[in-house]
Amino acid sequence: MLRKIALVTAVAAFGVTQAYAGVDEAQKWIDEEFQPSALSKSEQMAEMEWFINAAKPFAGMEINVLSETIPTHEYESKTLTKAFEDITGIKVNHQLLGEGEVVQAVQTQMQTKRNLYDAYINDSDLIGTHSRLQLAVNLTDWMAGEGSDVTNPYLDIDDFIGKSFTTGPDGKLYQLPDQQFANLYWFRKDWFDRPDLKEKFKAKYGYELGVPVNWSAYEDIAEFFTNDVQEIDGVRIYGHMDYGKRAPDLGWRMTDAWLSMAGAGSKGLPNGIPVDEWGIRMEEGTCNPVGASVSRGGAANGPAAVYAIRKWDEWLREYAPPGAASYDFYQSLPALSQGNVAQQIFWYTAFTASMVAPKSDGNNTVDDSGMPLWRMAPSPHGPYWEEGQKLGYQDAGSWTLFESTPVDRRKAAWLYAQFVVSKTVDVKKSHVGLTFIRDSTVNHDSFTERAPKLGGLVEFYRSPDRVMWSPTGVNVPDYPKLAQIWWQQIGDVNSGVFTAQQAMDRLAEEMDLVMERMQRADEKANTYGGCGPRLNEKIDPAEWLSRPGSPKAKLANEKPQGETVNYDELVKRWAQ
Repeated sequence: MLRKIALVTAVAAFGVTQAYAGVDEAQKWIDEEFQPSALSKSEQMAEMEWFINAAKPFAGMEINVLSETIPTHEYESKTLTKAFEDITGIKVNHQLLGEGEVVQAVQTQMQTKRNLYDAYINDSDLIGTHSRLQLAVNLTDWMAGEGSDVTNPYLDIDDFIGKSFTTGPDGKLYQLPDQQFANLYWFRKDWFDRPDLKEKFKAKYGYELGVPVNWSAYEDIAEFFTNDVQEIDGVRIYGHMDYGKRAPDLGWRMTDAWLSMAGAGSKGLPNGIPVDEWGIRMEEGTCNPVGASVSRGGAANGPAAVYAIRKWDEWLREYAPPGAASYDFYQSLPALSQGNVAQQIFWYTAFTASMVAPKSDGNNTVDDSGMPLWRMAPSPHGPYWEEGQKLGYQDAGSWTLFESTPVDRRKAAWLYAQFVVSKTVDVKKSHVGLTFIRDSTVNHDSFTERAPKLGGLVEFYRSPDRVMWSPTGVNVPDYPKLAQIWWQQIGDVNSGVFTAQQAMDRLAEEMDLVMERMQRADEKANTYGGCGPRLNEKIDPAEWLSRPGSPKAKLANEKPQGETVNYDELVKRWAQ
């Protein structure tokens, strides 16, 4: 009788696999959806056959994953889940929420150790958290050990352009990049190329109207279009766009490298060493942050950081369209597509897919044939910036597995994660979302062909300069706990409650207090694996400011001569 039951069970299991997944389904998706690809069709089929076989023990399972809402993840949620189920027999509920809700869910699963989702796409900004708390799966060891039977032999980790962002201080990989986008400079090239405007700008400022190299030039251009040009083709125009709504988005707006763009941090890539883009100090060769305030050797309330926040507030008030101060991250995109803004210093390339929408969809930043009237270029830097520092932020939404997820569900989720970043799928996914993660995709012929319609995106990702854009690094010991402090303090600047100096003093002090609690927890219970903060004693800030490097003393002149570069010459340099 037992033998009969086992035979029936085996047949039923085989039937489920055959009903839901197979070579025919894979071939159909390869032919009809997964083109173009970095692989030949036969190579794609070989990769898909591996997925079919690896997924057999999990066929019929239903798993849940979570990511934020951007076009790339919408494509995964609506299209790639269906393909994955057809090919493997595993059903995936890929839920989309706002970034803050994703971070909250990740934090809740870490705190409670209850399995809320089987996998997350969460920012690599949490690499310092994941590598310390050891609640996320160490993927290097997972792929070589317990997860080896479900690790794609065609994955090719070295092809991922963001793997350094998801590697902890121990050299282990904790997250697998799924999508990446940078914050770059965005401008209306058609306006910048107008001879009459170029002549007027040079007559007033003494240098050429072009892509600003420094913040002085950005400010001059913002003033020029807002106060001198004022109107183009009957439309009131402005020289700057940003957002300032009191919400978590506002905190990320600043932790996303704004201080380091001004020059607050130290030299060193992918993040400043020893002072990072948050202003947190961690000495080279250690894993213990020692402080954020200048009195402890950090730079969060130093002159460069205060300058950065002051300029954000001034530009938003003086040069942005009415209402911009009440926009959040998501509202700033449709506002820009109205076509009344000349430039934006902090523009995310995740918006590229929407910004190349046709004019018939209400996008006033493309011409009648759909070609962009705008371009993207490297971010200008502030007066405290030095050669060798990072120049901007790069978001790397990355697959993260947790130890609290049952192993069978974790394996099924890992298969899905690898599927949506596979070479079979990635070129097509990148054409949809324009968030590159692989060298083989960036350099694919189809993107050479499409590049003129993407406003500089392809040229940037193929350029050697891209290494200067990076996410939050390992100096931040607990991203969820520290990130939530930022937006309230920054919001108090925008609302006029505090000056930039007062707000950053409070922010630095609060970060130190939170890290002090982390230190006690680590010393008492090894909460952060011995890599929690070990704060420096406070000393007179003047002592730190007198030393070389970051934190940096206040400059006598925070507005040097503006400097610009010709966009076409810049692109030629990248191509060499």
